[in-house]
Amino acid sequence: MAVSRSATAVWAGNLTEGRGFVSSNTSAQLREVPVSWSARTEDPMGLSGPEELLAAAHASCFSMALSNGLFKAGFTAEKLEVTATIRGEKLEAGWTVVSSHLAVKGKVPGADAAAFASAAEKAKDGCPISRALKGNVELSVEATLE
Repeated sequence: MAVSRSATAVWAGNLTEGRGFVSSNTSAQLREVPVSWSARTEDPMGLSGPEELLAAAHASCFSMALSNGLFKAGFTAEKLEVTATIRGEKLEAGWTVVSSHLAVKGKVPGADAAAFASAAEKAKDGCPISRALKGNVELSVEATLE
């Protein structure tokens, strides 16, 4: 079964001085989030940008994949707190997303650090957002069990 999700971005002005917003078309949760070029490359000043939205997508995708992997290994996560840090650099081709680092802190009754780290590595490689980035973006994970 295939699924589709969509969002719409509206932009006005040139790249460096213009502004816009992005909204989801498939849920009511993401509405008119302001975006700007400076939010991507300088101080965000309360605005967002594609890299931050990618970080949110990667963190949420990874948390679900990790929860599923842990469950299949016989553990139920009480809490998984995931931070995805997307790094962009200005390369010869232009601004490019070069890495996504996932940091997860978990409270998983019965799991030891080795099982948690193994499940985190598998989730890093297997979540759909990671698979979309694989081969283009360096992926890493740091797993800490509470």
